[in-house]
Amino acid sequence: MSRIAARFKSLAAEGRGALIPYLEAYDPDLETSLALLKAMPAAGADLIEVGMPFSDPSADGPVIQAAARRGLKAGATLPGVLAMVAEFRKGNAETPVILMGYLNPIEAYGYDRFCTDAAKAGVDGLIIVDLPPEEADVIEKPAEEAGLDIIRLVAPTTSDERLRYVLSHASGFVYYVSITGITGTRTASKHDLKEALPRLRAATDLPVAIGFGIRSPEQAATAASIADGAVVASVLLATLAETLDADGKATAETLPRVLEQIRDLAAAVRTGVPAADQTA
Repeated sequence: MSRIAARFKSLAAEGRGALIPYLEAYDPDLETSLALLKAMPAAGADLIEVGMPFSDPSADGPVIQAAARRGLKAGATLPGVLAMVAEFRKGNAETPVILMGYLNPIEAYGYDRFCTDAAKAGVDGLIIVDLPPEEADVIEKPAEEAGLDIIRLVAPTTSDERLRYVLSHASGFVYYVSITGITGTRTASKHDLKEALPRLRAATDLPVAIGFGIRSPEQAATAASIADGAVVASVLLATLAETLDADGKATAETLPRVLEQIRDLAAAVRTGVPAADQTA
């Protein structure tokens, strides 16, 4: 059983959903992002998404775009990102790590080589935002051979027919993009999420994680209770950015502030903070 499947199975046995925080590799530098990655599980991360910085994102809002620029400025490369995950794995063999990014750098790296090296580094899954299933044959076979899940994104606008097709190519879990638009801009309502999930459940047995627009502990708790997990990204990167000095360098506040925020999110997901009329 893969780390992703094992983690969702254990959380289901606990009767709760997953908290899936996001960090951008090398943001604002390798040392800080690696320290954050290493500290996330103890703060309450059940799975972790690691962004592969890319110069031309299509789905990321301004906060994640800025984080990617900082990562690139700090020297991020795909080999560097994989080395960062490998370093994390020296102290943590249990927490699933999913790389999230775009196809161009992977194509330049080489599909077979990338999948082999990613698995060797300890990566468990891939979210490739701009890779439709119709064109995924270039990486599906090497990913499967390497034991990597390819996690698919679906949205409120995905038709039933399209949903069945996309999910027939999915593994690991399903990433439900809860809004139409880019990351970190607005939030779906609790009502909308409750209406969307039965359609997804009917199309797949995979766990479903909700992302895009989850900013608060209450929203994370609601999303994780309706689905199987909540992905939190832009708000964590915004907090990190607030702690940087005038030159964009990490300060003594950077790690403590972000980790405190993750602990608050994790506590809400674990205790099921009542969402009442909160959005999620």
